[in-house]
Amino acid sequence: MKSNELLLDAFARIRDIVAATLEGVDAESLLRRPEENGNSIAWLIWHLSRVEDVQLASAAGVEQVWTSQAFAGRFNLPLPERDTGYGHSSDKVDAVQASPELLLEYYDAVHRQTEAFVKTLGDEDLDRIVDTRWDPPVTLGVRLVSTIADCLQHAGQAAYAKGLGGL
Repeated sequence: MKSNELLLDAFARIRDIVAATLEGVDAESLLRRPEENGNSIAWLIWHLSRVEDVQLASAAGVEQVWTSQAFAGRFNLPLPERDTGYGHSSDKVDAVQASPELLLEYYDAVHRQTEAFVKTLGDEDLDRIVDTRWDPPVTLGVRLVSTIADCLQHAGQAAYAKGLGGL
């Protein structure tokens, strides 16, 4: 197995969890926050989509799906256009509201852009430095793995929140 095939499999697992979590979820469950201050399913799926979008677009040198495909306008959130959810207050978590269909449409568009980029990668590409703000500098391989880890964690949290049902 080639390294990019392994990465494609990992990103596909995120997509599978996102789709399964959004399947059949009602509007009330989508916005319910565990323990009243946890993150909602809507926020978690939006945030993980934004994280993958921002990180992969930067690494690929392309525009984010959020802006290039007009998802920022379609979501119409009361947040700055480049917001990804890091450091969100409780009020900002509540502000992230969208239908399951729109959340899945956005994630699927991000996933397609991710797949297209990762398919082009060879093993030598993974050593390319993509972020010099850290010591040691971050390679593309490390960035991809950290993005996968973060997104899988949030996808799992969303699936768990769905499983809580009526809380």
